[in-house]
Amino acid sequence: MTAEPTTATTEYAEPFLLGVLASGGLDAEYVRGEGNTLYLRDEDGREIPVLDYVGGYGSLMLGHNHPGINAYAKELLDAQTPVHAQFSRHPYANDVAEVLNRIIQRERGDDEQYYAIFANSGAEAVEAAIKHAELDRGLRLTALSDEIAAHLADVRGQVEAGVASVPAAVAESFEDLVTDVLARNEAQRGRSPLFLVPEGGFHGKLAGSVQLTHNEGYRLPFKALAAQSRFVPRDRPGTIRKIIDEERAHLLDLVVEGGQVQVVERDFPLFVAFVLEPVLGEGGIHELSREFADEIQEVCAETGIPIVIDEVQTGMGRTGSFLAATHLGLRGDYYTLAKSLGGGIAKAAVMLVRKPLYRGQFELAHSSTFAKDSFSCLIALKVLELMEADDGEVYRRAAERGERLLAMLRSVRDDFPETVKDVRGRGLMLGLEFHDQSGSSAEPLKSVAQSGFFGYFVAGHMLRAHRIRTFPTSSAVNTLRFEPSVYLTDEEIGRLEEALRDVCVIIRDTDGASLAPIA
Repeated sequence: MTAEPTTATTEYAEPFLLGVLASGGLDAEYVRGEGNTLYLRDEDGREIPVLDYVGGYGSLMLGHNHPGINAYAKELLDAQTPVHAQFSRHPYANDVAEVLNRIIQRERGDDEQYYAIFANSGAEAVEAAIKHAELDRGLRLTALSDEIAAHLADVRGQVEAGVASVPAAVAESFEDLVTDVLARNEAQRGRSPLFLVPEGGFHGKLAGSVQLTHNEGYRLPFKALAAQSRFVPRDRPGTIRKIIDEERAHLLDLVVEGGQVQVVERDFPLFVAFVLEPVLGEGGIHELSREFADEIQEVCAETGIPIVIDEVQTGMGRTGSFLAATHLGLRGDYYTLAKSLGGGIAKAAVMLVRKPLYRGQFELAHSSTFAKDSFSCLIALKVLELMEADDGEVYRRAAERGERLLAMLRSVRDDFPETVKDVRGRGLMLGLEFHDQSGSSAEPLKSVAQSGFFGYFVAGHMLRAHRIRTFPTSSAVNTLRFEPSVYLTDEEIGRLEEALRDVCVIIRDTDGASLAPIA
């Protein structure tokens, strides 16, 4: 028997997706990566460089195969670092958490402490966050229920002692009242918890995190598997309070006032958390407005709903600060980080919980075989060291390179207003949105637009004609995304500009046949 690779004649690894990629000319096989460049081979085996603006969907803040990170990884492997030492001390994980606390405290300007739960991917970090928030909600609900039960017992004692009575307007008897209160409370406790999420949000595709993802194509097939979300419009002030008021729930409690038994309402914690990205990634590269962020902070503080800030794609310096939420003045009870935390080679992620909210028993209720291992944690420490070096040169460079790239995108928009609808984003997380071409009089262009894969066919043309790799955002396919590393050069920006101008000319001046699916 042998497990050596062969040249398979049948595609077994996600064959449907491969077919979709092939239809747009995106089924390239890359053999090497360095900096902002991926390499594929031509028919003669020669390497062809491709400029990569996808950047591992935000995972390559420091580029493909950063030499310092790779060299350190080799050292760790040669030293036989113990990847699997579960249920033991992990000082390297604590070091990562300590450094993250220091950075976040600096950005927030306070001394708030966060405990860390480690994971392998962004979606898993989000799962950990919503699980912890639900555990906290459940424990708070249990405490409230126990308090109500104690009140009921106390009131019963007063009724039996003859020092309290039930007014006829409240119930015919104390036992009838108790039966009604218990039944109503049981019905309320049976309600499924809810999350609040901005429209356009994306937080992964696992059973729980997909319920926080606005795109119905991802979410609806799995709706029955987990708690649901209420999606909040980003441009309608007051909507958060309106949704909370519409869903507001109470448990009934009994008290004695002036010798009479009265029914009072106690707020029922129905909402688990408000989960958000400071910049919507898959939703089309939209930064939340400062006004919306302020409203979220205010309403959640008033109602006791914790805020989970998903920095999986936006964090690690991509927007010019370590956390994208810093630009909005938004403070989270939870943060999730991943992608670039692994330096492009390790599967590293972390969920941070504000100390006053932390539930220690979560560590026994939630675990992962590979999370918190020495290799990924030590690589994460190396990444953080590189980012913090020279007083945060990486963050400053991300902001400067991002401004240069954004200026170029704006120039393209200004020269092709009938083709480009908008450019937006912050730092090195930018998007260019094309006008919808589904009503075009040119049949090939109309067909591509109506296929639902417009951005992928544009990306296919850019790959074939210009050797530039980009993709649209998955839930807004008319928007191309650009998430290169901080080592982006002016020459690489110029190459992208040439390709985008070519695409705009094709859309404006031709029937778009060169963007159509490959036969």
